[in-house]
Amino acid sequence: IKNCFQRYHINHSSAKLIAFQQLTDKRYKQRKVQMKLHHEADVRIVVDRTEVIRTCINPVFSKLFTVDFYFEEVQRLRFEVHDISSNHNGLKEADFLGGMECTLGQIVSQRKLSKSLLKHGNTAGKSSITVIAEELSGNDDYVELSFSARKLDDKDFFSKSDPFLEIFRVNDDATQQLVHRTEVVMNNLNPAWKTFKVSVNSLCSGDQDRRLKCIVWDWDSNGKHDFIGEFSSTFKEMRGAMEGRQVQWECINPKYKAKKKNYKNSGIVILNQCKIHKMHSFLDYIMGGCQIQFTVAIDFTASNGDPRNSCSLHYIHPYQPNEYLKALVAVGEICQDYDSDKMFPAFGFGARIPPEYKVSHDFAINFNEDNPECAGIQGVVEAYQSCLPKLQLYGPTNIAPIIQKVAKSASEETNTKEASQYFILLILTDGVITDMADTREAIVHASHLPMSVIIVGVGNADFSDMQMLDGDDGILRSPKGEPVLRDIVQFVPFRNFKHASPAALAKSVLAEVPNQVVDYYNGKGIKPKCMSEYESSRTLAP
Repeated sequence: IKNCFQRYHINHSSAKLIAFQQLTDKRYKQRKVQMKLHHEADVRIVVDRTEVIRTCINPVFSKLFTVDFYFEEVQRLRFEVHDISSNHNGLKEADFLGGMECTLGQIVSQRKLSKSLLKHGNTAGKSSITVIAEELSGNDDYVELSFSARKLDDKDFFSKSDPFLEIFRVNDDATQQLVHRTEVVMNNLNPAWKTFKVSVNSLCSGDQDRRLKCIVWDWDSNGKHDFIGEFSSTFKEMRGAMEGRQVQWECINPKYKAKKKNYKNSGIVILNQCKIHKMHSFLDYIMGGCQIQFTVAIDFTASNGDPRNSCSLHYIHPYQPNEYLKALVAVGEICQDYDSDKMFPAFGFGARIPPEYKVSHDFAINFNEDNPECAGIQGVVEAYQSCLPKLQLYGPTNIAPIIQKVAKSASEETNTKEASQYFILLILTDGVITDMADTREAIVHASHLPMSVIIVGVGNADFSDMQMLDGDDGILRSPKGEPVLRDIVQFVPFRNFKHASPAALAKSVLAEVPNQVVDYYNGKGIKPKCMSEYESSRTLAP
C-alpha cells in the first residue's frame, strides 16, 4: 500500500507514519507470530513504519506497506502520524498528529481512500491522509507456446530420432524445476511439437529475466533417453515470438562442441508462437470499479416459532442478537465495504404480509416494493426488527422466487458487457426448502449470471438435503438434467459456528466468492473496467 499524507498549518519539523492491524489470536497463529493470547479479543500489532520526512507539511511517503488481503475477513487498519523532533527518532518523545481507522476492504474497493486525521478524543483537525492500494501479487496469466525444430542429430541406427523437449526453470538456489515436457514425435528430425499452455508463475515465477534451461532428448523405450542438445533462454526472450515473429536457438551438445573442431550445433529449435493470456484477479475487478451488490432474504415461516416467545428463532432479545441477526451482520459487514452507496435490498419469504395478509415469498421487509433497499447493514437490521410484529409467520419454505428476483437484476447487468456489478444473495432459513426442483432450476439459470448464493441454515433442523445445492459432493443439475455452469452456492449450518466468532462464519461462506467472481468474468472474456491505468502499475514480480 502506498501512503500519501497531507496536512496543513502544522509547524513541526518532521513526520512519520505507522500502521497497525487488528488481529485475533487465530490470525496470530496463522502468521506465526510468537505471542500467546488467552482470549479472542482484538489486539493491535505494528505492521510497519515509513521513513521520516523532515521539514515538510505535505509529505509523500515512499515506504510501501505490504499487507495480505482476505476478502472474507474484516481487516481493520489504523494509520498514525507522528512528529519526530530533530534530535530524536523515537516515538516516545514524538508528538501525535492524528490517526485514521478503516478496513483494508474499503481501501482496495476505492483504490484511493482519503480521510481526516483524528486527534485524541476523535476530534478532526485540518489534516488528512490518503492511502493508495496496488496489488503486488495475483499474477495468474498463462502463456501459450508452440515449438518446432529442424536438422536435429540422429541418435538411432535403424531409424531417425524420436525427439521431445523439456523446459526447466532455474530457481534462485540454482536448482532446476521441470516446467513442461512435450510429447514425443516419432522418427522425425524436424519435429513440430503440439502447442501447450503454462502459467507465467510456473514458467518463470513472474520474473521475465529468470533463466530457463531447455533440453532436447531422443526418446528410448527403455527410459534411457539419448541427449541431443540444450540451450538457455528467458521468458523475456521468448516474448519475441509474439505477433507472428519467430525466435530461434542453436541446440548445443557441450561434449561435441568440446571435441569436434567443426561442430556447429545439433539442430535448431524454433519458437513459432508466444501468446500471453491475461487472467485477471479478483482485485483487478474490484479496483477496476466492480461493485458487490449484496441482497439478503430472511425466512419468516411458522417453523421459526412465535417471535414473542423467547424460544423463537426470531425472538428479539434486548441484549443478545438472535442467529438471524448474527449471520446477517457477519456477512453483511464484509460485503458493505465493496458497495459504494451502502444501500442493500432486503426481502422476506414464507409469511402473510399486510394489508391483505396473503402469503409471499419475495416481499420487501420495509414493505416498499418499489424500493426495497435499506441504508447500510444497520438499516437492514432495523427493517427486520420493525417488520416482525406486522407479519404472520406461515409457509412453505420456498426460495426459488427470491433467487429468480435477484437473477433478474443480474440478467439486466449482463447487457452492459462490463464488470460493473456482481450480485451476492444471502438466504437465511430455518429448514429444508420445499421447492427443491424449482430451486435447482433457478440456481442452474443463475450460474450463467454474475451472481453467487449463500445459504445459512439457522436452528437445529436436519439440513442434510441442503448439501446437494452446494455442489461440493457432485455437480448440481436442474430437474431436466442441465448442469450448473459454475459452482455458485455455498451452504453452511449456523450451528457449526454457534460457539465461534462471527468472523469464522463469514470466512466460511465468503471464501469462495473471489474465485466465483473471477470465474464468471474470465469465462465471459470480460475485462475489468478502467484497467489501463491500473495495469500499468502492476509488475510481473510477485
